[in-house]
Amino acid sequence: MKKILFLITTIFILFAEEDSEVVDVDPYENLNRVVFNISDSLDESFLRPTAQIYSDYTPLFIKDSVTNFFYNLTEIDTVINQLLQGKPKLAAEDSLRFIINTTIGVGGVFDIASRMGFQRHDEDFGQTLGVWGVDSGPYVFVPFVGPSTLRDIFGIPLSWYVSGSFAIEEDKTKILFSLLDVIDTRERILAAENLIIGDRYEFVKDAFLQSREHSVQDGEVEDEFLSEFEDELFDLDLP
Repeated sequence: MKKILFLITTIFILFAEEDSEVVDVDPYENLNRVVFNISDSLDESFLRPTAQIYSDYTPLFIKDSVTNFFYNLTEIDTVINQLLQGKPKLAAEDSLRFIINTTIGVGGVFDIASRMGFQRHDEDFGQTLGVWGVDSGPYVFVPFVGPSTLRDIFGIPLSWYVSGSFAIEEDKTKILFSLLDVIDTRERILAAENLIIGDRYEFVKDAFLQSREHSVQDGEVEDEFLSEFEDELFDLDLP
């Protein structure tokens, strides 16, 4: 996977346009659309139906436990990047949150820390680079990863490494955990599909870029998509 990301990154760098006066967030739209359409077809054929079955037939407490478990794994990545961004207080709080959920919460299956008032945060190396002033660069749609930017691509391998999966030595177990993580993530965004209007490619791109800017600016930039998504979740008919 790292070789694929490196190859894709190299291709985009080699074909970068020399004219920097006009900012084009999607200079590789033709290539991005090809990758997006292939990924979207695979999603419609395999991943979405699987996520829908998982959503319909898996008890809510199990889905919550799976989500909590994978959220807990990302705490390490969050803490490291909070330190890199000069947020020692949040890093200390989330370190304690990780310890609480890993021990009392049985490996993160139960989110005890949130009940104790420790709010969850989400930071990654792409956001850290943004805080350091690194421009996001062109928008890219990466196979098996999804929407990203040239800046964020460099943070993906680091986030994967510190997510906890590196501690799993058995390859089959790694594959199983990765597959479950993908299905769980896909299931959580099923509701967002009700918001998609017009060109799916443009919608996904705009939603991603807006969300990333919102994250880098620590919420100082309004994320209209996130607000609409939250409204959509509240409007769902829960059992």
